[in-house]
Amino acid sequence: MAQLRFHALQSILNRQMNYDFSKEKTEKISDYYAANVFHEREMEQFLSKDVYRRIQECIAKGARLERDLADEVASGMKAWAMSKGVTHYTHWFQPLTGRTAEKHDAFFTPSGGGRSFEEFGGAQLVQQEPDASSFPNGGLRNTFEARGYTAWDPSSPAFIMGDTLCIPTVFVAYTGEALDYKAPLLKALAALNEAAVPVAQMFDRNVTRVTATLGWEQEYFLVDDALFRARPDLTLTGRTLFGHSSSKGQQLDDHYFGSIPERASAFMRDLEKEAHKLGIPIKTRHNEVAPNQFECAPIFEEANLAVDHNQLLMDVMEKVAHKHGLRVLLHEKPFAGINGSGKHNNWSLSTDTGVNLLSPGNTPKTNIRFLTFFVNTIKAVHDYADLLRASIASAGNDHRLGANEAPPAIISIFIGSQLTRVLQDLEKRVKDADMSPDEKTDLKLHIGKIPEILLDNTDRNRTSPFAFTGNKFELRAVGSQANCSSPMVVMNSIMAMQLRKFANDVEALKKKGKKKDEAILNVLRKYIQQSKNILFEGNGYGEEWVKEAAKRGLSNIRTTPHALDAYADKSVVELYKSLDVLSPEELEARTEIYQEDYMMRIQIESRVAGDMALNHIIPAALNYQGRVAATLKSLKEVYSAAEFKSLAAPHDAIIKELSQRITKIQQLVKDMIEERKKANAIGSVRDCALAYCDHVMPYLEQIRYEVDKLELLVEDDLWPLPKYRELLFTK
Repeated sequence: MAQLRFHALQSILNRQMNYDFSKEKTEKISDYYAANVFHEREMEQFLSKDVYRRIQECIAKGARLERDLADEVASGMKAWAMSKGVTHYTHWFQPLTGRTAEKHDAFFTPSGGGRSFEEFGGAQLVQQEPDASSFPNGGLRNTFEARGYTAWDPSSPAFIMGDTLCIPTVFVAYTGEALDYKAPLLKALAALNEAAVPVAQMFDRNVTRVTATLGWEQEYFLVDDALFRARPDLTLTGRTLFGHSSSKGQQLDDHYFGSIPERASAFMRDLEKEAHKLGIPIKTRHNEVAPNQFECAPIFEEANLAVDHNQLLMDVMEKVAHKHGLRVLLHEKPFAGINGSGKHNNWSLSTDTGVNLLSPGNTPKTNIRFLTFFVNTIKAVHDYADLLRASIASAGNDHRLGANEAPPAIISIFIGSQLTRVLQDLEKRVKDADMSPDEKTDLKLHIGKIPEILLDNTDRNRTSPFAFTGNKFELRAVGSQANCSSPMVVMNSIMAMQLRKFANDVEALKKKGKKKDEAILNVLRKYIQQSKNILFEGNGYGEEWVKEAAKRGLSNIRTTPHALDAYADKSVVELYKSLDVLSPEELEARTEIYQEDYMMRIQIESRVAGDMALNHIIPAALNYQGRVAATLKSLKEVYSAAEFKSLAAPHDAIIKELSQRITKIQQLVKDMIEERKKANAIGSVRDCALAYCDHVMPYLEQIRYEVDKLELLVEDDLWPLPKYRELLFTK
């Protein structure tokens, strides 16, 4: 195993010597952007004017496609794809595995006599039947009941990967339940639009559609492929279960926003080119805080399309990295002692009139509109904070949240000092009784001053899980390998429910004789009073905040199995049911899937740690112990008894420490296996996940401590695993 490590290091040196970066050519992005996407430009070329108009109307309104329209769209889509060398098609979907899935079929159909023809009709475009039983389903399907359906999502354009036409779809069971991430997201977005339009029309009657926008920021690590393959833990779990900190880590902050290493830069250029061909609007790239950690970010898009693009990008990243002899690590905490990776979700609301509803305006009217959606967002997150926490829960993210690099597990909202004063002023000055004309005018003008100083005076709080950053809210707690749909379903659902309540509350006051603006401001005042405990401007990493949050009644749910309990809360079940986003059965099934996913990931890590400790680490330690013993024996043969006694002391100490740590590791692995057996015998998935969390997981850290101490003892040429200094600093 140690030889594999050194062969890996040699292969890196050879690769660096042979790579010629000067051969790369630079092209204008505009020359090939969205070249592999069936967008409006391609539709206009390959569809009739009538079909193009009708498909655009269906996409804009979310209406069902007629069969004749589907046939004509399929014909045009096939002609476009074949013109680009495509031979196959697939329904591209997002099962509850967390990644994407696809089953490829060829266009060709045999016609007899050794002949064939290319066929792709509306039936193939609109629907396919993959096996539903082999994907996570939470008990909704039996193993012997395999039928499931994928159905085309016209709002997300088809694209080409290699020789295959990929058609974004939802994935549902034969009995109709959603088995993917996309279907609930589309329903949540529809519910949001339905609830938000009437509220937006209080300020502008021309608004007919409200959409959620999303801009994600994808963090990731790059490591050499050879070093990756020499680490069983990275290969099987995505993170290093062992590894002593490098003498130099991120303490100098010299990697952050620094000059991008040439090998990483070459990877980024190829990644961006492939992403741009697929219409993914990647705009930003830079070094992140930890060594060998990087980030890319796109321009904001409609939330459903943004989610698709992020899932697609993670797939493209792995393919491009392979060509460069690299591996992309998307785990939230691949290395101990340095920053992990997140995926900030920047969320906002936009109208079909071109207005960002979370952007302050420059008139009293537009700022009352801003405050309406701003305060309702705060109220929604306050009322469903535990649900939002559950949406970002995962085994990987548990390592990251609150670890002085990511927001804590306590959900709070940062809005900045200026907006805090505005809300405080609004709370104090709006009375339940009628306001005088002077009070109304003064309040409106006061609100109207927001844009003059907001962007300059509102800092960013990196310790806040949910921060307002000028014209959007940034959900900073999402993990780097997560599907953005999970938190986006929550955000759009809770906002839809909150806006429903707001519209009803305003209408109730209007029926009592209040004017519209006065009713709006009175309702906002009530919401500010009810939700202000969740607003926090200070250091979320401090222990003082943990104590303060407890006084305010805010939850601090540190682990995934406990966080997932929020999905069983009656208010959450009713939320999803009333919005028709998830049925109680679908929600229960998803909760079980997430619990089982957590349990299996810790189970895999436990097995890998035990195997590596017993079959890689201990043999290396025994080998070194043998070397020390041989040296000790040779010293005894050379020196007198008195001289030998003093010379033997350090060698004896090393042998003793090696023996103690080896014995400790063996016992810890044995005890961990016993706890794993107990957990596996538990019938309830939830209780099994809790057992793995509370009784198996702690052993991973205890074993790691002993192994990392051995890494400092054992001679470098005997240590079997690539070390942190090699993984993080070998370019």
